[in-house]
Amino acid sequence: MNDQAVTLDTSAARRLAELSEKEGRPLMLRIAVDGGGCSGFQYRLDLVEAAEPDDIRIERDGQAALVDPVSLPLLAGSEIRFVDELLGAQFKVLNPNAVASCGCGVSFTI
Repeated sequence: MNDQAVTLDTSAARRLAELSEKEGRPLMLRIAVDGGGCSGFQYRLDLVEAAEPDDIRIERDGQAALVDPVSLPLLAGSEIRFVDELLGAQFKVLNPNAVASCGCGVSFTI
């Protein structure tokens, strides 16, 4: 595996398929990194129908996630999962570049 690659776990692909079926249209997960949050950077996750021209497309089992070229270096080596925990169900970014993160799970430091 390319250590620069962002991967979509089977749990995330399965959840995207479920959401697309429920909505009756194909949906993709857009993952971006913005400045801010309590730890310096924060993830922004959105469900979208179309990619931007410069998006990097990550596919698994017929489903797709999208990452913009500016966010890609901050996400290098990350895995996107869907977790259903006591605190709720959500897409989660497992980022090996994050040296610290906030309790919210959305904010991180590199």
